[in-house]
Amino acid sequence: MIDTVKLSETQKKSRRNRNVALGLVLAGLCVLFYIITLVKVGGFWN
Repeated sequence: MIDTVKLSETQKKSRRNRNVALGLVLAGLCVLFYIITLVKVGGFWN
């Protein structure tokens, strides 16, 4: 049987905040790569 670790409310909040921050960073990178691709392939600024 696997014993699970009980997290305190502070730890849960901290983990959630960290996950949200990571998600925002990943989404930002996706947007950045998309824009770079549009500019390079599409000749967006010409």
